[in-house]
Amino acid sequence: MFLSASPPLLPGDPAPSFYQRTPSNPRYAFDSAAGRYLVLCFFGSASDGQSQATLAAAFARSDLFNDQHASFFGVSNDPDDETGQRVANKMPGFRFFWDFDFSVAKLYGARPTETAANADVTQRLWVILDPTLRVIAAIPFRPNGSDAAQVLELVANLPPPDRFAGIELQAPVLLLPRVFEPDLCQHLISLYETYGGYESGFMREIGGRTVGVSDPRHKRRKDYNIEDSALISALKARFMRRIVPEIAKIHQFKVTRMERYIVACYAAEDGGHFAAHRDNTTSGTAHRRFAVSVNLNDDFDGGEVSFPEYGPRSFKAPPGGAVVFSCSLLHKVSRVTRGRRYAFLPFLYDEQAAKIRECNAALIGKNGSGYRAG
Repeated sequence: MFLSASPPLLPGDPAPSFYQRTPSNPRYAFDSAAGRYLVLCFFGSASDGQSQATLAAAFARSDLFNDQHASFFGVSNDPDDETGQRVANKMPGFRFFWDFDFSVAKLYGARPTETAANADVTQRLWVILDPTLRVIAAIPFRPNGSDAAQVLELVANLPPPDRFAGIELQAPVLLLPRVFEPDLCQHLISLYETYGGYESGFMREIGGRTVGVSDPRHKRRKDYNIEDSALISALKARFMRRIVPEIAKIHQFKVTRMERYIVACYAAEDGGHFAAHRDNTTSGTAHRRFAVSVNLNDDFDGGEVSFPEYGPRSFKAPPGGAVVFSCSLLHKVSRVTRGRRYAFLPFLYDEQAAKIRECNAALIGKNGSGYRAG
């Protein structure tokens, strides 16, 4: 029996986050899959008879692993699984990680320590996670294969993902009306309509540097960058009066800085949307503490902000109203199906975070996080 490389995960523990290569993505962010039950299966190698039977049992339950109720993630440590095409993603519901360096296995206690007799032998294991990426159960493989039946029965009997805690949860966000006056909202919209916007893309960590990339499947949005210093001062003043005190009251956090001044447009004609993401996952964005989404209009359909880890409920602030939330929360913007959604979308942080931003400035690559700070 081999000792795990880290203490075993217990029910209630937060699951370690990681990036790893998959058959379709060179750097898949595992925590972006939150919002449904996730089942990690550390099967080692698909050449093994028990692993083959385990994968077959999982594939037979596409009713469970449908990316709505649950998703299956197989973790392979055998390079021959890739080169021999023994396993492959099967959408929806089934994905595989190429964990040939055992980095994910080590995080989850599925790899023996280097002091074990054979350090290349994997501790085969199932880990079942709730929609907020907290452990429900960790179940080792058994010689008779009964572990697969136990896991599948457990997943089948779990409540709907939006009731995983026994009640419907409220995402930990603030919704604040009357942040901007109607005239200011209209003025910001008119700036966009007069000057237009540019496709804004999103940030990725590539080769240790934060770079701007574009993928219309992940995000479609155009932004106008506000340059008028008097207008920027007016926007900051409203935040200081109407948003900063609420953050201090609820989160005991003193906001002192503001990043980027843009009018963003999610347009139906562009298929405007933003897939599930977090706002502080790269070196160039690690300083961000709170995101603020101020709607400037309401004559559109879709374009609502939701937080998959806490259920399907979405938020549409009234014109001039703001949704305020931690940058570490997984969130997405649904596709706009009618009209255009205009919004003011800054980030807030403090002096300590400003030092992080300054230290990481050299890690921002071409087309990186180039929005001006305040």
